[in-house]
Amino acid sequence: MQLYDRYVLPRLIDFACGMGEVMKSRSKIVPQAHGRVLEIGIGSGLNLGFYDPAKVRVIVGVDPSADMQKLARERAANIAIPVEMIALELGEIQAPDASFDCIVCTFTLCTIPDAVAALVEMRRVLKPGGRLLFCEHGLAPDASVMRWQHRLTPLWKPLAGGCHLNRDIPALIQAGGFTLGSVETGYLKGPRPMTFIYRGWAH
Repeated sequence: MQLYDRYVLPRLIDFACGMGEVMKSRSKIVPQAHGRVLEIGIGSGLNLGFYDPAKVRVIVGVDPSADMQKLARERAANIAIPVEMIALELGEIQAPDASFDCIVCTFTLCTIPDAVAALVEMRRVLKPGGRLLFCEHGLAPDASVMRWQHRLTPLWKPLAGGCHLNRDIPALIQAGGFTLGSVETGYLKGPRPMTFIYRGWAH
C-alpha cells in the first residue's frame, strides 16, 4: 500500500475532489474568507483559485501529505495571494494562539483520525470573532443511506486515505468548541453514501 499511498492516492484524491459538483460547493464557501487565512488540509490546492485577493492577505496551508503539498505549491504559483505552508506536528498546528482571522476546512474532517482534537486546535489559533468556514461530506439524514455509509466506511477508508463516510460533521464541530452559525445541507450528484454535504460557518 505504500506505493499506492505515495503515488496513486494523491492523484486520485485530486481528481475526485476536483470534480464539478465538488468544486461548485467549494466556490460557495471559500470566497467568504478574509484576512490571514489558515486552510486545514490544503491538499493539492484545489481551493486556491476561489480566494478573493481583495479580501485575503495571506493563505497559510497545513497538510500532512508532502506529495499533496507539491501539487498545492504548483497551484499557489498561479494566484495573486501569498501562500505559505506550516508544519503539523503530533496533531498540533505550529502557530500561536488567536493568529488567524479565518479558517477554511473543506473535505478534510472525514480523514483526520481525531477530528475533535483537530477542531480544538483550530479553535485555539482562530482569533476571537473569527469564523471557521467548512464544506464537508458526512452522515446523511436518510436511514437507508446512513446504513450504507456505516457498512461501506471500513472498506472505503483504506482506499481513500482514511476517509469516513459516516461522520456527523455538525456534532464534531460543536464538540471541538465551536458554535454553529449557518449550515446548508444536501446531496450532490453521485452515489448518495458519498455525497451528503454540510456547508456553512461556525465561530
